[in-house]
Amino acid sequence: MATPLSPQSGSPLSALKTIAVVGLGTMGTGITEVLAKAGREVIGIDISETQTARTVAALESATARAVERGRLTEQERAGVLARVRTSTDLRAAADADLVIEVAPESYEVKHQIFRELDGIVRPETILATGTNALSVTRLAADSARPERVLGLHFFNPAQAMKLVEVVSSVLTAPQAVAAVTDLAIELGKEPVAVGDRPGFVADGLLFGYLNQAAAMYEARYASREDIDAAMRLGCGLPMGPLALLDLIGVDTARTVLDAMYAESRDRLHAPAPILKQLSEAGLTGRKAGRGFYTYEAPGSATVVPDALTPAADGARTAGRPVRSVGVAGSGTMASGIAEVFAKAGYDVVLAARSEEKAQTAKARIGKSLARSVDKGRLTAEAAAQTLDRITPAGSYEAFADVDLAVEAVAEDLEVKRQLFQALDKVCKPGAVLATTTSSLPVVACARATSRPQDVIGMHFFNPAPAMKLVEVVRTVLTADDVHATVREVCAKVRKHAVDCGDRAGFIVNALLFPYLNNAVKMVQEHYATLDDIDAAMKLGGGYPMGPFELLDVVGLDVSLAIEKVLHREFRDPGLAPAPLLEHLVAAGCLGRKTGRGFREYARR
Repeated sequence: MATPLSPQSGSPLSALKTIAVVGLGTMGTGITEVLAKAGREVIGIDISETQTARTVAALESATARAVERGRLTEQERAGVLARVRTSTDLRAAADADLVIEVAPESYEVKHQIFRELDGIVRPETILATGTNALSVTRLAADSARPERVLGLHFFNPAQAMKLVEVVSSVLTAPQAVAAVTDLAIELGKEPVAVGDRPGFVADGLLFGYLNQAAAMYEARYASREDIDAAMRLGCGLPMGPLALLDLIGVDTARTVLDAMYAESRDRLHAPAPILKQLSEAGLTGRKAGRGFYTYEAPGSATVVPDALTPAADGARTAGRPVRSVGVAGSGTMASGIAEVFAKAGYDVVLAARSEEKAQTAKARIGKSLARSVDKGRLTAEAAAQTLDRITPAGSYEAFADVDLAVEAVAEDLEVKRQLFQALDKVCKPGAVLATTTSSLPVVACARATSRPQDVIGMHFFNPAPAMKLVEVVRTVLTADDVHATVREVCAKVRKHAVDCGDRAGFIVNALLFPYLNNAVKMVQEHYATLDDIDAAMKLGGGYPMGPFELLDVVGLDVSLAIEKVLHREFRDPGLAPAPLLEHLVAAGCLGRKTGRGFREYARR
């Protein structure tokens, strides 16, 4: 189980003064810099003299930049560089209080290093592995000092990332854990104690999600660009999953997933075949110059066009003209969508089940526009003009002349079917009919009409005025010019459209909710606490919110409903909703809206 950690009084600052780092790749070099800046004597060891020279050069460059930016004085820089020495001989670790191994993810390589270290270091020396995929217990069991072996998993880049996972096996002595935990805190890191299972917390959640994204791309469900844009814009993630796989290394991801699958036997962890194909072809990501994307050169972050880069929009079918838009619904989503269209200059009919509900929805838009004026994002004149373009109506009969009708009513298939039957009767021939569903089949809405070719999914994200993403969902019956119409409208309302087919969850929810469900399973299995998991994903993955913060915001009932839809469609046991989620919903603990979900909230 993971627990928050604090300094232990029995582990003084001097406990781990001299530290050897074995393996001077990107991670080893980063850890060396962090340790030297924190006043530790560091011995950097690598079998390659070229690599040790690169590490020294990287340290000289990094510290020089720090001096230029005023973060170090010249004297401090000299001290940092003086505290680091390098060697190609493992015997240089003889005097180390702690050895941190960050060699390639191979049991054979790591076992050899640990066996040699057993005959070199002092009996009290702690041996730490930086693995994120292999069993710490298996590495410890092969050592002559299993009680002194643990995991110390830094995140890349080690200089910037705050999270450090401290991994204990059943053999690890508490004193070793305490000493390493204190070191992590003294380095300015936020350590989290976890048990020994592949992926630990952060990577255990992250790599399942990355694997699903790779499988989605391999199935040609969506383009690599659309998958990445959807997760960046729809979830606020710093990188899309396929770009992140290229950064991590496709081969590294495959190794981690293989280890996770060996333990869990969960199909969600079985590496997508494309990971094997790319790895064996040497297309391992940025480091090779090509992976899911093609890069300017090996090691470059600059993506260059290749055969898979989408063609310019000029090749698309022309869309139908859209001058007026109807928005059906009176809730937050309907109001937000109506505001988006009105701001872009469209005349909007906002229709609800009664005139009163429609007026209330328009008043909500007025308040939203007023807030934009107060924040300087909109002039008072523009806000007034926007509001004037919105006509509230108590009947869908008001949609008779609209060119595009967008429904944003309750996420209930029967309710939506009935609405589309009504729109079919009311709307003029050639009008595009769109649903904003996030999880229901668009084709079921289309089949409720006599014109399924005119029906498409147009999934906005909440809050619609702020969120840039729209998932454009084609059914097998959607006409090309209807698809083109919605793409053109998205561009005019300044939204980023991504294309996907009509299957449960589309892109974002299909990738997001299995990740959230797996986080619930971690808590359910007492492997980690809510706070540790949220901290791990924010600090280790750069996520704007931890999974439990997000679940409570979305609503546990909404989350459970989406999980059930995904499970029903894909029939994968790994997608079955976590029982803990079902129990909380049954108890009425639905998140912030009820004052209690995974956490408790003050009532407003």
